Amino acid sequence: MSEETVPQQGGADAQPKGLLQQMEELMAALNADLSALDADLQAAGTNRPAPSAPEERGVEPPEGLGRI
Repeated sequence: MSEETVPQQGGADAQPKGLLQQMEELMAALNADLSALDADLQAAGTNRPAPSAPEERGVEPPEGLGRI
C-alpha cells in the first residue's frame, strides 16, 4: 500500500508530508476550530442542556411505540 502525499506550498526544498502527519495536522486544526466554536456558543449563552425525553422536545412516539 503506497502512501499518498499532497504537495506543500513553499520552497522547492520542502519535504512532502506523510499521510499520518497530514491527518494529525488536520485533527489539530479541527480541534482548535471546535474549541473556538464551543467558546463562542458558551459566550452567547446557547449552551443549554438538551431535554431528556422526546415529549419535552415536542416529539410524540410513533403509533404503537409507547414509553417503556
